[in-house]
Amino acid sequence: MAPALRTSLLRGAQSCLRQHRSAPISRLSQDAYLRRLASTLAVLEQRDGKLNPSSLAAISAAQKLGGSIHGFLAGANAKTSAEEAAKVPGLEKVIFVDNAAYDKGLPENYAPLLIENVKKGGYTHILAGHSAFGKNLLPRVAALLDVQQISDITAIESEDTFVRPIYAGNAILTVQSSDSTKVITVRGTAFPNTTNEGGSAAVEEGIDSKVDSTTTWVSEDLAKSDRPELATAEKVVSGGRGLKSKEEFDRVIPPLADALGAAIGASRAAVDSGFADNSLQVGQTGKNVAPQLYLCAGISGAIQHLAGMKDSKVIAAINKDADAPIFQVADVGLVGDLFEKVPELTEKLKSA
Repeated sequence: MAPALRTSLLRGAQSCLRQHRSAPISRLSQDAYLRRLASTLAVLEQRDGKLNPSSLAAISAAQKLGGSIHGFLAGANAKTSAEEAAKVPGLEKVIFVDNAAYDKGLPENYAPLLIENVKKGGYTHILAGHSAFGKNLLPRVAALLDVQQISDITAIESEDTFVRPIYAGNAILTVQSSDSTKVITVRGTAFPNTTNEGGSAAVEEGIDSKVDSTTTWVSEDLAKSDRPELATAEKVVSGGRGLKSKEEFDRVIPPLADALGAAIGASRAAVDSGFADNSLQVGQTGKNVAPQLYLCAGISGAIQHLAGMKDSKVIAAINKDADAPIFQVADVGLVGDLFEKVPELTEKLKSA
């Protein structure tokens, strides 16, 4: 269904509901009716034929919108990733374009590709994770569609109303969009990833627009680790500026993370001071995490850091300053010298 026709139907449905005087219809009924007309394209990430599990948050969010849900993948061996995504419950169809030109997600050629497939499907919503991939791609998609993008949503109130944090999470904004096509990035920690088992979606080859990119991919330098991925880990151990040096960070934090089977994170102050790699940064300008356990040492609790971890289920903090802001959000707090307390905690966990 073409976007213009779908928009007309949505507006017509709203008009009919407003004008129906003999039997008043509640807002809930109206939303339910509009949800049945909605259709969502969830843009998924893949690399070398492997699906990125964190991108499944787009599907979880789409399920709250109602209506049909299709997935989209592009890149080398995309069909293999599409077949994996087809097992995700809730998906009706997975569209793939098998072309290595889209491997790096460069928006200059990926956005026109996505637009062609959106036009064919007549989708009312385009969703992607609020990752580097989604934040790079969807603004260009929105510009080509001449609509406004809505970024980093944490809740969905209806098919046209969304909730997102602003001011480093200190205020919550409710946004209503009248655009015919909603282009949205979703915060992965707010929409738990669905499992990729039990689904039976159809797999279909999409339109390849074959637009030449004006940008050339030069290289990438990825930090590799055997530990759980920071953004999706169930346990995270973070260190801050209180560790004083990279040597102390490496001496104190990794053993504790290993004892817990946790990912390692760091505050911006620790990253800026060279204690930890930039890929480990948690906070407003780093990664958003929401693990079952977030244990931090030597982190005072600046607003920018809290914005990236305050959704954690249990927050434990170790700091020698009893008045540190981190203790205001911590479920468990220990006031003491981290250079004594953390190794002691590590040894007790190893012997437990």
